[in-house]
Amino acid sequence: MNKTALRKYAHLIAKVGANVQKGQCVTVMANVENPEFALMVTEECYKLGAKEVTVEWRYTPLSKLHYKKRSLQTLSEIHDWEIEKLKHREKVLPVLISLAGDDPDGMKGIDQEKVSKSSIAVMKVTKPYRDRMSDRYQWVIAAVPTKAWAKKIFPNLRTSVAVEKLWEAILFTARVNEDPVQAWEDHNKNLGDRCAYLNSLGLKELRYRSSNGTDLKVGLIDDGLFLGGGENTLSGVYFNPNIPTEEVFTSPMQGKAEGIVYSSKPLSYRGELIDNFFVRFENGVVVETGAEKNAHLLEKLVSMDEGARKLGECALVPFDSPINKTGILFYNTLFDENCCCHFALGRGFNNTLKNFENLSFAECKEKGINDSSIHVDFMIGTADLEIDGVTADGKVVPLFRKGNWAF
Repeated sequence: MNKTALRKYAHLIAKVGANVQKGQCVTVMANVENPEFALMVTEECYKLGAKEVTVEWRYTPLSKLHYKKRSLQTLSEIHDWEIEKLKHREKVLPVLISLAGDDPDGMKGIDQEKVSKSSIAVMKVTKPYRDRMSDRYQWVIAAVPTKAWAKKIFPNLRTSVAVEKLWEAILFTARVNEDPVQAWEDHNKNLGDRCAYLNSLGLKELRYRSSNGTDLKVGLIDDGLFLGGGENTLSGVYFNPNIPTEEVFTSPMQGKAEGIVYSSKPLSYRGELIDNFFVRFENGVVVETGAEKNAHLLEKLVSMDEGARKLGECALVPFDSPINKTGILFYNTLFDENCCCHFALGRGFNNTLKNFENLSFAECKEKGINDSSIHVDFMIGTADLEIDGVTADGKVVPLFRKGNWAF
């Protein structure tokens, strides 16, 4: 891949995505296959005035080996040094840059019961630290190809060609082929304008219908807001948490969802794929799930904790989004969730509430934001999806027709 294009992408991640400020500390999380690009991102952070950049490496085969060889008790333990690291992160609030690219099938074959139980134990300890850090620091997730991921998407191509093709798709969807900084300024304005219109309607409910069987009503929070594109930390630093992004989203009223919704794309979860699945809600809670592939894994997902059986996000994405137009199934939520409309099970977003900065975490929950140790997006958008918004006085406003914006 052309190094000039990669440098532009690295600058986009550091400047527009993370918006690193002078004197800030930065943590870059990268795959061991991508040292050169991790170096580029680190350099761009220093150019923006970062005080210190730390790189943490990931390697899926090593993680898989740990899950296979360690006992449940060992996997569930949190060491003192890990607690100290969380305390340090809470104190320093480093900018977090995650360069995603894991193998979609990388954890296939592991004992999911062991993973589930150990994850629950670990998150009971780590969640309070993460909650206290919420909305106080910049973060961004962007993608970098790995060989296994590229071959999953392009199985009939040589590995080197597959990686190059995946790079091309990533740079296209991230708008790097244009003037990326200006392109993202324009894109954020477009998403912001759509949010402003939706927020002016005073919606109380969203109604979803599709020929695949989806028929779902979702209640909204009175003080809820639709957001999209960039957002601000509590200290006022603007950043873009996802590169790419095409969504406008809100957190629904926890406990208010009735009906059934069918997936439109596979969900990559814990290194395995859940495919052709449905989720049925009663009184806002998941009461039934089913899937053609890995149904047991879907049931473990919604059993992680009480909040995992409730919705935390409703995201509106046109079916003709640039990502969907590539015709590629990425097997990666960062991209596939931006192909079409999606929901998320689990944790909601406090910043979708008006004046959330003046509310405690507990007060956000009282207003209707769902709380959970997980936040898992799954895609439900189709070419014929219809979504209506219902206002407080019962007026029905078309929001989506034939899978795309109706306004």
